[in-house]
Amino acid sequence: MKTLQLRLNSIKKLSTIALALGVERTRVELIPFLTETIYDEDEVLLALAEQLGNFTNYVGGPDFAYTLLPPLESLATVEETVVRDKAVESLRQIAVLHSPTDLENHFVSLVIRLASGDWFTSRTSACGLFSVCYSRVNPMIKSELRNFFRNLCQDDTPMVRRAAAGKLGEFAKVVELDSLKNDLIPMFSSLAQDEQDSVRLLAIEACVSIASLLTHEDVNDLVMPTLRLCTSDSSWRVRYMVADKFTELQKAVGPEITRIDLVPTFQSLLRDTEAEVRAAAANKVCDFCRNLCPPVASGALLNDPNAAQTSNAVDSIIMTSILPVVKGLVADTNQHVKSALASVIMGLSPILGKQRTLDHLLPLFLTQLKDECPEVRLNIISNLDCVNEVIGIQRLSETLLPAIVELAEDPKWRVRLAIIEYMPLLASQLGVQFFDDKLNSLCMTWLTDHVYAIREAATLNLKKLVEKFGAEWAQTSVIPKVIVMARDPNYLHRMTFLFCINELAEVCGPEITAKTMLPTVLSMASDSVANVRFNVAKTLQKIGPIVAQSAAVKSQIKPVLDKLNTDTDVDVKYFAAEAMSIIASCAFFPFPLGI
Repeated sequence: MKTLQLRLNSIKKLSTIALALGVERTRVELIPFLTETIYDEDEVLLALAEQLGNFTNYVGGPDFAYTLLPPLESLATVEETVVRDKAVESLRQIAVLHSPTDLENHFVSLVIRLASGDWFTSRTSACGLFSVCYSRVNPMIKSELRNFFRNLCQDDTPMVRRAAAGKLGEFAKVVELDSLKNDLIPMFSSLAQDEQDSVRLLAIEACVSIASLLTHEDVNDLVMPTLRLCTSDSSWRVRYMVADKFTELQKAVGPEITRIDLVPTFQSLLRDTEAEVRAAAANKVCDFCRNLCPPVASGALLNDPNAAQTSNAVDSIIMTSILPVVKGLVADTNQHVKSALASVIMGLSPILGKQRTLDHLLPLFLTQLKDECPEVRLNIISNLDCVNEVIGIQRLSETLLPAIVELAEDPKWRVRLAIIEYMPLLASQLGVQFFDDKLNSLCMTWLTDHVYAIREAATLNLKKLVEKFGAEWAQTSVIPKVIVMARDPNYLHRMTFLFCINELAEVCGPEITAKTMLPTVLSMASDSVANVRFNVAKTLQKIGPIVAQSAAVKSQIKPVLDKLNTDTDVDVKYFAAEAMSIIASCAFFPFPLGI
């Protein structure tokens, strides 16, 4: 292990060695040495592959970049995948530094050797190198490279075909249009119908790139027949990939093909037998509807006489083809599907408008707010602002808010906890006036909950609310209600008051803290419960530095801590002493505190 670390350190210092040797000796001695001694532990080889990608300057600059190819070629053939991938990454970095002549004489030769290697490892590495050299070589070599890539797409080894499928889209972007139609699209069709589903699903990614490069007619004639097969593939993984890339495919093929072909396909994916596919499709519902006619949405067709007709057609598709399926998904048996839908469904409100939101979406929102899965409920709550913008705060309070309040009082404490965590977000969406009217009292109720985790979360919630609404709001709407808890018969509630002060003092500032909160804290130093008294000491330790510039510190805090430091309870004495020590150590404190 020690020897391995030494070798690893040596590889990481290759640049230092190269600088000492100079560029000529690096080319003549160091690089050949590295090429010959390539067999080592994977960690060492990975570090070497990474170093060589940034080694061009140490061999004399771009004119000599080709001298780095031999060791990287060897690394691109090793068995360990991460080493091969790093070697390919370094080769791609170096390729752009080659002159056209060096690229043809050295780099293309390397690609061909890898592509025709005996082991699948070299052939998989070759797949990632075609696109970086293709555009800078002569037509004869381009033809040769396309032929080699075709062979890789038809390779006997599934791993090689998988690598080729993964790089087909990248390669498509650099080839000529005729070559794309005549050579690469047949490759795409072959890979999309491969016997291995791991190959077929990668062909979907290539489809996005290919379709974006073709005209509408060519997409319809050359790509859609194959894509239709993929959308009904027997493997759920392939259908999942179609669903996951659906909006990208939608943009690539254009609105007309979308309306004719992709709308029925999307319906099918939303109704798929596999939950993973339905969830992936549900996650795209909002984007799909928004992209159905993007020029209209952006205002580009406002002066077009057909714009209204197009918009009506889009509305019809959403209302008759998409929304009925969405309504079914709200009651799906799989919680991941429902959760995925809940995360995006609110975004349909701006698309459908106020009346349709009220008629069709609000019932779905209410159903989801009462779903047994917490994630579904919270995904709805976190996106309420979308609905608020469309239907207004009044309608929102009449419809969705009662369901939220019901959740906030749920018997299961974890449900209540989840609602608390979303309260600051709700507050920012609904505004201070609405919050004070409808939700403020609820937040105060949580402070006296019988579950400690709820009380703790409620104190943090108050801090976040003050950060949003300001210290003045806290002074009128929060602090008076919190101070009442200091006189509560239940000592747990009195302790919660102290926890609140710990959080609020930081956001309210020294003036409000000293004037409104500190006196009540000091009065609790004589509480009958020791746990309360030592929490008074901890609170004074927390707020002491905040109110340090106030005379109240000198005249009130020190005597109280002195008193607590002589308490009969050992814990109270300990925390009082600790508070005095911490406060005294503050550089800005106006006086020393003795212990």
